Formats: sequence, C-alpha cells, structure tokens
Amino acid sequence: MKSKESSKLDKVVEEANQKRAQRELTYRERALKMYPWVCGKCEREFNLKNLQELTVHHKDHDHNNNPDDGSNWELLCIYCHDNEHSRILDSNGGIENVESVNATHNPFASLSHLMKDDSPREK
Repeated sequence: MKSKESSKLDKVVEEANQKRAQRELTYRERALKMYPWVCGKCEREFNLKNLQELTVHHKDHDHNNNPDDGSNWELLCIYCHDNEHSRILDSNGGIENVESVNATHNPFASLSHLMKDDSPREK
C-alpha cells in the first residue's frame, strides 16, 4: 500500500505532466499548421504515420515564449532536437552547469508548495 506522501507526490507529478502535455499541444498544433512537416536540420520529411517523431524546438529555449507568428519555433526530428539540446549542454560545460542554460521551464517549480499538507498529521 502506498503512503499518503507517495500517492500525493504521484498526483502532483501526474498533474504536472498533464499541464505540460496541454501546453505542448497548443504550440505544437499551431507550429504543425504553420510550417511544412520537415526537420529544420536534416530535412527529413514527415507524414501522419511518423508525425509523432517531429518536435517543436524553442530557439531561445523558453517554453513560455510562443509568439503568434511562430518566430521562436522550428520543427526538428527527435534526433536533431536531442542533438540541439546536447550541443547547448556541451557548450555550457555539461550537465553540472545546466543552470547557465537560458531555459525557463521548470515543471516542478511549485512542487514543494503543492506537497504541503495543511491538515493535522496523525501520530
């Protein structure tokens, strides 16, 4: 049986994942309507059968910067997208210096606030 803390954490993580998925659908759908289904780096073409492998990359790494004209997006295949983010990590000295990357999205930013329990604890 799961503890109260564990089930509460599972709920918070699930909510964070759902919000991320909703946000991605919004700008992803807009980008897919705006741009041809071609990777901006390797020029691989996509169709409905493999479209899940085409991602939206934020050029400035700010997932909240989604202008209506799509100027902060480029469509990249999953491989080129991973490569792009790897290059950013490499240029910033690796994963230990990831704070220096200009990414602003933190899916767990309010986790501690959500985990607080105002109800009296059982002893």
